Amino acid sequence: MATTISPPRTTTAWPALAVVVACGIAASLQVGKALIAAPMLQADLGLGLGAIGWLAGIFAMLGLAGGLPAGAIITGFGDRRILLLGLCAIVVGSGLGAIASHYGALIASRIIEGLGFLLITVAGPAILNRISPAGRRDLAFALWSCFMPAGMALAMLVGPLFGGWRAIWWSGAIIAGLAILAVLATVPDGQHRSAPPAQRLAQDVLAVLTTGGPALLALCFALYSLMFFALFSFLPVLLMQRMGLSFGTAGILSALASASNIIGNLAAGFLLSRGAGRTVLIAGASLVMGIAAPCVFLQIFSDAPTLLLCILFSAVGGMIPAVLLSSAPIVAPVAPLAPIVVGLTMQGSSLGQVAGPIAVGGLIDAYGWQAAGLLVIAAAVAAIAVALALGRVYRLAARSSSRS
Repeated sequence: MATTISPPRTTTAWPALAVVVACGIAASLQVGKALIAAPMLQADLGLGLGAIGWLAGIFAMLGLAGGLPAGAIITGFGDRRILLLGLCAIVVGSGLGAIASHYGALIASRIIEGLGFLLITVAGPAILNRISPAGRRDLAFALWSCFMPAGMALAMLVGPLFGGWRAIWWSGAIIAGLAILAVLATVPDGQHRSAPPAQRLAQDVLAVLTTGGPALLALCFALYSLMFFALFSFLPVLLMQRMGLSFGTAGILSALASASNIIGNLAAGFLLSRGAGRTVLIAGASLVMGIAAPCVFLQIFSDAPTLLLCILFSAVGGMIPAVLLSSAPIVAPVAPLAPIVVGLTMQGSSLGQVAGPIAVGGLIDAYGWQAAGLLVIAAAVAAIAVALALGRVYRLAARSSSRS
């Protein structure tokens, strides 16, 4: 198994790395803007919560269907080109959404944006793997894993400052346009290859699916996302019902708890760079999430400790995506197939994003908040089991690397 990708790295990689992470944040802003603009969309277009839910959830649906194909495309067309294509799609989609006069047009624009988001989230790690300075790849992936909580929190905090949802959409297009210029100026292009035939792409995908390690990464990311979105999809409602908070206060506290995920992202990079075991980090974080979430759902403690548990759940859990994404080059059957592994891993993330809120919502309606806690416990136990299985994959990769 390959553990590295060979293109040269230079001391100029850090500005490019920062730009790639900024592209991820620009993409995640497009996810968060639909949530924060919900009251504006209700007032202007008369949309119900179900319709707004589709505007927010369509990104996860596209990721669930397209993560693996997106990774395969990158292997043939180049990571920088796909990153630029994704940013262009966001510019077009967000611009069309800003002038949409009815729900159908807005949904169509969100599909274009969602495709752009998908391409960026798969191309970004591929570029980082190629340009990261030697010995700093884990830190680079830790920074990259911050893009979703950072963008979501930024959208929640800045969104209310705009006068209407159309202004938010226009700002999304402008930010993505600026990101295109930054990529052109700082991110080096990789080695150009002719696009492989469809048969070759199918063989590459099959190689990734049958290796074992990539599927475990995707399953672990699915379990993490299920746990995370099981809590955070309903956290504002939980805070309002259990603590009697206003909508605005619950939203701010939820954004704060979500943003604390960045602490775990960065901590994982720091710990991995100092030799911490990947299995230990994944299993330990899963254990903390599996203990903290039921305490929140059942409100075993008073208000302040419950909120601190939400922050702990998010902060410690943030180590998992950083470890999993940085593991893609390690478990790839050969180095050039790492983008396909990332695509498969992101499909797992999307599966959790879709399944978590649906499962928890149904359990809460049928059996109450305590049932949601049981679901998170089960997912945490499963994640620990997957982490142990990944440990064997990591050991085999280490032996293969030492012999080569």
